[in-house]
Amino acid sequence: MAILIKPIVTEKMTEITDLSSQARKKKDGSAPVNCKYGFYVDPSANKIQIKKAVEDKFGVTVLSVNTCNYSGKVKSRYTKKGLIVGKTSAFKKAFVTLKDGDQIDFYSNIN
Repeated sequence: MAILIKPIVTEKMTEITDLSSQARKKKDGSAPVNCKYGFYVDPSANKIQIKKAVEDKFGVTVLSVNTCNYSGKVKSRYTKKGLIVGKTSAFKKAFVTLKDGDQIDFYSNIN
């Protein structure tokens, strides 16, 4: 069973990761902000399993894991044959905070 399904690579998540790494580089005496990364994970996985999976796969030190469960939404559409009702899949997101100085490069395996 794979705990990590895929990383979240969206504009919003990239902005959060970039902002946290830029704030870390500042020398203005503000509190250090650690890098945050997002992953879609197995809905039955707990925070300890997610932490271990990230540390094993990427070789980084995880400080904290925050999770969000999303339930599937009911969607409907009108067609020639009438109303078709369906449901989207439920999923779980995990937001991982790394130790100061650690970084994950999702694009290193691309040729």
